[in-house]
Parts: sequence; structure tokens; C-alpha cells
Amino acid sequence: MKINMEIGIYIHIPFCVKKCDYCDFVSYSNKFNLQEEYVEKIIQEIEDNKKILEDNDITTIYIGGGTPSSIKPNLVKNILNKIYEIAKIENTDNIEITIEVNPGTITKDNLQLYKNCGINRLSVGLQSTNNKILKTIGRVHSYEQFLNTYNWAIEVGFENINVDLMLGLPNQTIVDLKESLKNIINLNPKPQHISVYSLIVEEDTEIERKIRNGILELPSEEEERNQYKYVKNYLELDGYKHYEISNFAKEGYKSKHNMNCWEQKEYIGFGLAAHSYIDRCRYSNTTDLKSYLNNESKYIKEIHEEQSIDDMKKEYMLLGLRKLEGISISKFKEKFGENPIYLFRNELQKLVEEELIIIDLDNIKLTSKGLDLANLVWEEFV
Repeated sequence: MKINMEIGIYIHIPFCVKKCDYCDFVSYSNKFNLQEEYVEKIIQEIEDNKKILEDNDITTIYIGGGTPSSIKPNLVKNILNKIYEIAKIENTDNIEITIEVNPGTITKDNLQLYKNCGINRLSVGLQSTNNKILKTIGRVHSYEQFLNTYNWAIEVGFENINVDLMLGLPNQTIVDLKESLKNIINLNPKPQHISVYSLIVEEDTEIERKIRNGILELPSEEEERNQYKYVKNYLELDGYKHYEISNFAKEGYKSKHNMNCWEQKEYIGFGLAAHSYIDRCRYSNTTDLKSYLNNESKYIKEIHEEQSIDDMKKEYMLLGLRKLEGISISKFKEKFGENPIYLFRNELQKLVEEELIIIDLDNIKLTSKGLDLANLVWEEFV
């Protein structure tokens, strides 16, 4: 194990009040009776990985789900306290600590407890300010509940808040999207970060069934692209930096946790289905809740990839081309001792000829056309 590497921590909380119609994440809406036992298991898993936490510098902690705000807030506190204890963290000022919260599952007192135990960034799952659309996609909250959540967060002192929105939703028009953006931009104060994700219709989800049966209809591909371009222009005009395919931030508020993942830095995941990337090895925990709860930590892991250096270089290109600034040629040379322009000359030449990327001084990055067809770019490095 390398000493004093910077690493991130991901904690997966798989409990939800209701599973959203589009969700295929590992989560449950009917197992809250297991939340204490589950958190005890996470704490044990953290103990079992003590050496990794002791030997490295933790720079980010991200608590995702599921709906982390749906469990008792003291359980979140217990997880963080165990990390602080093992990693000997006395001051969290320089660590980005994020928790995902959903409106309708949170109170002002809970937000205050989060703040008191070191959480300094919120990611609020809104998706739309149109209550009819929220109902269509199976969300259990209203826009008004979001406003309560947001205002409470400001009142207790959160200064780094992300708001999630979605585009390409069934029956969603560009007018609906404009209204959502306008409502979010008019918040006082404005959120520091906005994520805007395109709907991905996953197999065996409720929304996939409704679309297949003609109950719901998606916008056309052209309409979805127009929605994306509108979002990009609207937020950039308001001073948000478009720094990754789906992410926009005010100056100094990029998501450190996600940036570290896109820059191929190491992280360790705790909890059901949590993924890790340590020492060029990508692995994840079991997706079976019973197995997770009943087995020792060493028996719940599944290795997906033990990377060669060549694999690592390709992945670095793929991840880097998610960022709008692209890949720094000099940083690639520093990390791998080779020039990516030469190493990937065939792939890059093809992508330049197709006007999907540009090579600009020290950067290899997506063009406007490449933003629309990013999957074709990434496929070159799989």
C-alpha cells in the first residue's frame, strides 16, 4: 500500500422512502427496520479497512444512495465519527464532506446535526420544479418541499449546495426546463453547484415499462439535445462554469469528490454495492443485502479489474474527456512518462477528423459536436 496518497471515501445508504420510477440503483423502500444493523456493518467494514484509512490522506467523503437523508441522522453521525476516529481527523475544514438529501425526508434539526458532525456540502435531489413532472417520474416530494429544504439548509449555515435537475423526461418540454432553471437561479442565495442529468431509461424500471407500453413518451433526440444546449447557455450566462458533461459550478465550487474520480485518484467505498479503486484495482461490494450483512468484509468483495498500465492510460483518457477542460497533455506525461498525442495518435486523429475533439495547446478536449456525441469519443478508449 502506498503511503500518504490522497483518497476519497464513498458511503452507500440503500434505503429510500420510495424507489423512483427511473432508478436502477441498489436501494430498498421496505427495509428501514435494518438501518441500525446496516450501519453497524458499515462501521465494522470501516474498521476492517483501518490500514487504508490510517496510511492515506482523506480529501473527500461522499454519502450517497438510495436516500441517505431517509435514515436516522445519528446513524450518519456514527459513520462519520468512526472515520474520524480511525483516520485521526480532528479538523474537517479541508475535507469536502457531501451528503445526498431528498426533500420530504429531511428536517431543519437533521440538517443542523449534519452540519455539526462535519458535513459541509449538500446535494439536493430536486429533478424538476414542476410538480406534475415530479409525479410522472415517481418522486415523492413537491417543489414546495424542496424550497423548505433549501431554506433550512441556508438557515443552519450550509454554504456549498448542489441542486440536481433532469432533462429528457417524459412529457417534459423545453418550456418546463426553462421554468425549472429560472426558479433555481432565482433562489436567494443561488446554489453554488447545479447538476443536470439526462434521463437514462434502464431495463426493468417502472419508467421503462410505461414507455414500452405507450403510457409515457420521451422527447425526441433532437428535443433532448436542444434542452441540453439551452441548459448550458443559460447557466453559463449566469456565471456557472460548465466543467463536466452534466455539472456546472460557481468559481471554487466544483465537486472535489467527482473531480478526483475523473482524474483517476483513488477512493474506497463502504456499504452495499459500493465501488472502490485502490492500487490500480477496481472492485465492489456485493449487491445482495443479506450477504452484505451476514458475511465478513473480505467475503463481500468482487474484483472487476486489476489494471495494467496500458489499461490505466486508456481509462485516464476516457475519464479526462468527461471534463470540459479535457486532458492536460503535460499532466499525462507527468503521470505516465509518455505523450498521449503519440501514444493514442490513431484514436486522436480519427476523433479530430470527425470534429469530436480538438487539441489546443496543452489540452485534448471535446468540441461542441463531441459534447453531443461523447459516447462515441469514450468508446475509442474502452
